[in-house]
Amino acid sequence: MMNNKFNTWFSTFLDEKNLPYVAWEIVDRAGNTHFIDCEAVIETIKNAPTEELKKIKNIIVQIDFRNGDVNHFFRHLAHGIVEQYQEEVA
Repeated sequence: MMNNKFNTWFSTFLDEKNLPYVAWEIVDRAGNTHFIDCEAVIETIKNAPTEELKKIKNIIVQIDFRNGDVNHFFRHLAHGIVEQYQEEVA
């Protein structure tokens, strides 16, 4: 049930922050270029396992408390998503 609770919190957070749309160009370890946007990262977050959601929420709360840019964290996650994809297709 954490996913529903998290997704409610996360949707509220995103609505309140009104984050700008961002897309990143990510180069993987093999030198291939991938394009991923914040919407893809947000959807991946929403579908993450419960234990990961707890960690993600904790990091987002810390970033927000320090008035940081959550999109920097999302970019970090985008790198991980690309690397995970590369491992799955290899």
